[in-house]
Amino acid sequence: MSRKYQRLNVWQDAMELAEKVYLITRNFPDEERYGLSQQMRRASVSIASNIAEGSGRGTDKDFVRFLHMARGSLQELETQLFLSSRLAFHEELEKLSQDVDHIYAMLNNLIQALKSA
Repeated sequence: MSRKYQRLNVWQDAMELAEKVYLITRNFPDEERYGLSQQMRRASVSIASNIAEGSGRGTDKDFVRFLHMARGSLQELETQLFLSSRLAFHEELEKLSQDVDHIYAMLNNLIQALKSA
């Protein structure tokens, strides 16, 4: 049985982004195993996790609060993607930035929809 949040496109896309982050961070230098790569993984997981947790809170107001946290984690991840690209740890910045922009817009739209309801 799927949960309500699992049917949300924004959650599905956030899960795909987290998977991509896990895949690219596998190739980071060994000295980043407990540094930037772990921060990026935590931030990426936090996006989908906050969407799921907010969905289960019971009120639109609570859900919106968790969507704001998801958006904050997304911006944290974006900063880490920029830094890791500047350090030449990966060459995926353009594609991942498109994913970030898409999820950011979806989060904003969901927030606005819930506030208007």
